[in-house]
Amino acid sequence: MLARDGGQETQVGAQESPVDSGHEPVLESPKPEALARSGTGAVAGANPGRKRNRVNRRSQFSLLIVRGDGARVIRFNFARPTAVGAGVALAVMVSLTGALVGDWAYLRELTRDAATFQQQIAEQRNTIDAFNGRVAELRKEMSGWRDMHAKIWEPFGPELSPGGKDRGIGGGTPTKDPIDAKLSPADELNRLGEAVHDQTQRLTALERLMTRAGKAVAALPSRWPVRGAVNSEFGNRNSPWNPGIEFHSGIDIRAERGTPIYAPANGSVVLAGTHQEYGTAIILDHGQDVRSLYGHLSKLNVQPGQRVERGALVGWTGNTGRSSGPHLHYEILVRGQAVNPRAYLWD
Repeated sequence: MLARDGGQETQVGAQESPVDSGHEPVLESPKPEALARSGTGAVAGANPGRKRNRVNRRSQFSLLIVRGDGARVIRFNFARPTAVGAGVALAVMVSLTGALVGDWAYLRELTRDAATFQQQIAEQRNTIDAFNGRVAELRKEMSGWRDMHAKIWEPFGPELSPGGKDRGIGGGTPTKDPIDAKLSPADELNRLGEAVHDQTQRLTALERLMTRAGKAVAALPSRWPVRGAVNSEFGNRNSPWNPGIEFHSGIDIRAERGTPIYAPANGSVVLAGTHQEYGTAIILDHGQDVRSLYGHLSKLNVQPGQRVERGALVGWTGNTGRSSGPHLHYEILVRGQAVNPRAYLWD
């Protein structure tokens, strides 16, 4: 049913929607006194109430909850300050929630990175431990080289040995590091660097000595001039010419006539010709007061004053001079005195 008031239609007898919360319904039916009124006066009399109602509604907010089929409506009224405060609180909560979610995501990423870093740190720690162990092993091995160097230098005397003059200062040989000593990587590297430096100095000194020794060795008659069995050794022997004992100043090496004879070391030819006792003979001067003699030769391949190299062909074996058969009489003289050639023959 509709009632017209001042040109407007008013619904009368409309179905009222029930309210679950007990607040006033959303749609209110007009009272009978208002329906009975007519004319301008009725409209004018209703205006003040409507204005107050509008003012009251502007000072508050309403929350409507409508069921899906529209059959029931729940209305909640809130004062304006309360609604504003709730909105601000909701905004703050949303902001805080967003910040917390962002921090959580960042912390999760950090946790994931931390796990990766932890694995890398573990691998690096294992690498460092292996490195320290290997450095310690190398340092111990290099410490053993000192004994080896000492044995190498011992025949040359303490004066030529590197650091020989400093030995014994401060109480003797430094003690070795304890096996169970735990050193940092820096200490291990420093110790290894010191050991390498020490060994470098020793090897440099040894290299200089070996260079000098190589020249001296090259000058020594260390090579067999002829390959063969020794018929007569150096020293006293039964004389093949007279009854009794005689001194043999060299060794007699078995060789057929015409066997090549090679220089056992570098040298210069002092004699290449006839010798009173050894027939056709050669004498080489190797320097350092060392000479070598080759007797009973059949033919010569050098001349006096000629320079020969180690391994050079100097002549051929024979049976000249005081000899009972083809062979080579080989002799070494040091400062004019005959010595046992076997002390020099190692090649």
